[in-house]
Amino acid sequence: MLQAHELRLASEILPFLRDPAAAIARDFTAQATLLRLPAGATIFAEGDECSAFAVLAGGQVRVFKIGETGREITLYRFGRGESCILTTSCVLSQRNFPAIATVEHDATAFVVGQTTFRDWIDRYSPWRDYVFQLLSQRLATVMAIVDEIAFRRVDVRLAEFLLRHAQGDPPTVSATHQQIAAELGTSREVVSRILADFSDDGLISSGRGQIVVRNPAGLRQRGELRLGA
Repeated sequence: MLQAHELRLASEILPFLRDPAAAIARDFTAQATLLRLPAGATIFAEGDECSAFAVLAGGQVRVFKIGETGREITLYRFGRGESCILTTSCVLSQRNFPAIATVEHDATAFVVGQTTFRDWIDRYSPWRDYVFQLLSQRLATVMAIVDEIAFRRVDVRLAEFLLRHAQGDPPTVSATHQQIAAELGTSREVVSRILADFSDDGLISSGRGQIVVRNPAGLRQRGELRLGA
C-alpha cells in the first residue's frame, strides 16, 4: 500500500490520480508498490514472464535486442511518467518478454501486478486511455527506428548521432564504438570504418571511449545526405 507522499508523487505523473476519492486512486493506493531500481539492473531478460506493469517515477530504462551474431539494437528508452510497451503487450497477451530491459540511470517505479493491470483496463477509462496513448506514442518511436535502419545510410545517421550527443568544448561524445553501434542498429566494425573515414576527412578525432568533433559544419553536411544522394 502506498504512503500519502508516494500517492502525491504518482499523481504528478498520472493526473487522473489527483482526486484521492476517485475509485482508481483508491485502488492504485491499495495495490501499487513503489520500487527502487539501481543503475545496471536487468528488469527483464529475453524470455522472462511479464508478471507486472511498471510506470517510471524517475530514472531511465533502455530496451534492446541482441541478435544471434551478438549485434545489439536499441529499440527505445523510457523515463518519468512512461512505461514499456513490450511489457504492456506481454501482460495483455500473456506472452514472454521478447527483448532485454535494463536500468541506465537509478530509477523508481510504481508497479502493479498483471491481473490488476488487466482489470483496470476493463474498469477505468483514464487508465485505459493512458495505456493506449502510451502504446501509440511508443509505436511511432519504434517505426521511426525501423525507417532509420531500413532507409537511411549508416554514415548519415552516425554523423547526426555525433552532432546530437557531442557536448563541451571541444564538442565530445563519450561512447565506445560498440555502444554507438548498438544505438544505430549496426555492427561495431561498420561504425569503426566510418569513423576512420570521418577522421581521414578531418571531421573528428577519436581516442579510447571518446570522439571529438573537429569540424561540425562538415559533419553536418554529411548528416544532410540521404540514401541515393
